[in-house]
Amino acid sequence: MSTQTEVIDGYVAGTWKIDTVHSDVSFYVRHLGVSKVRGHFAAFEGTIVTAEDPLESTVNAVIRTDSVSTNNEGRDTHVRSADFLDVEQFPELTFSSTGIRAKSSEVFEVDGDLTLHGVTKPVTLALELNGFGTGFDGTVVAGFSAATEISRGEFGVTGGPAGAAVSDKIRIALEIEAAKADA
Repeated sequence: MSTQTEVIDGYVAGTWKIDTVHSDVSFYVRHLGVSKVRGHFAAFEGTIVTAEDPLESTVNAVIRTDSVSTNNEGRDTHVRSADFLDVEQFPELTFSSTGIRAKSSEVFEVDGDLTLHGVTKPVTLALELNGFGTGFDGTVVAGFSAATEISRGEFGVTGGPAGAAVSDKIRIALEIEAAKADA
């Protein structure tokens, strides 16, 4: 993920599987305009392909919507309901990259299609390449941080009567560690 004149220190091309034990998919929304309510998804998977030309790399991920947790069972039940995620009808949230642009040798913009609540919209992730390394067992690993903000209304997530208490904007944060799958 560089321009032709930049070199990414330690860059490794290959196919990577997201390590869910060492990764986090989280979000926050404003509640009543005064506080942030945070949550995360516990069940997700994904594949990252770092191409020889880093700007041709790809990302595909799937998140199980019923794995949402905000550390409050009553709220989680409501978030899983038809008012918000409607997990029975829409059990997955997906992301598929469509392009990558370099901001520097470590910061990129990843464009892609996000499908949430049966609606697909383009989004851009601000991505930081944290680096490449070797795990204790010799597995080659890579680390990435990414963030974006979406409008839940654009995805048809109204919130029902409680929707007025929750901001339309949802901030999404990803901390991803991936293991090289094609070693």
